[in-house]
Amino acid sequence: MDFYLLSPDNRDLHFPVNPSELTVHGEKQIETVNIINIGEIDFPTGDKRAEIRFSSFFPQDYDSGYCRYPDIPDPREAIEQLITWRNAGKPVRLIITDSPVNTLVLIKSVPYMVVGGQPGDIYFDIEMRTWREVKVRTAAEVGAVAAVAGTNSQRPRPDTKPVPKVYVVKPGDNLFKIAKLQLGAGSKWQDIYNNNKSVVGPDPGLIKPGMKLVMPA
Repeated sequence: MDFYLLSPDNRDLHFPVNPSELTVHGEKQIETVNIINIGEIDFPTGDKRAEIRFSSFFPQDYDSGYCRYPDIPDPREAIEQLITWRNAGKPVRLIITDSPVNTLVLIKSVPYMVVGGQPGDIYFDIEMRTWREVKVRTAAEVGAVAAVAGTNSQRPRPDTKPVPKVYVVKPGDNLFKIAKLQLGAGSKWQDIYNNNKSVVGPDPGLIKPGMKLVMPA
């Protein structure tokens, strides 16, 4: 199991040390109405955004006993990246391999500390909320859209087929790793290979940095 935060600017973060536990808290929104001679009646109105929390640390030095990979990030740069994402207020994608977690989140808080006797290590707690895009139009925008729709009612509908996602191979990548990151399961590497045989060639183990692989729909 590995924990990743992926951002649109490709400044992805692979947490070097897995947390000892992960907390996911979801809650149903309920509106309560008091009716005379009956009492309180509860009406479910939707789901609150789930909160995801865990604690870990960024080690200064690699230790095979608990680090997930050898080329670990600098602790200061890693914590600054988390703070940058938090301050930007824009969603990043949280992926926890070998689990159902693959969702956009907003980073709510990232308190951290340095412990005496462990120079360079940075311990942190991170709290995130799942994110869902909501588009709100003004009355003027709605009117403009309606007017355009009236004049274009006879025009052919645009092609709304989704554009396939393209992944650029990085040093150290393999199809199993890419399948875990992009499709949520390493076992789907064969789907990626079948989709890109003309690029990869006859040997799926020989992918090179810079190759552009089209992800399966």
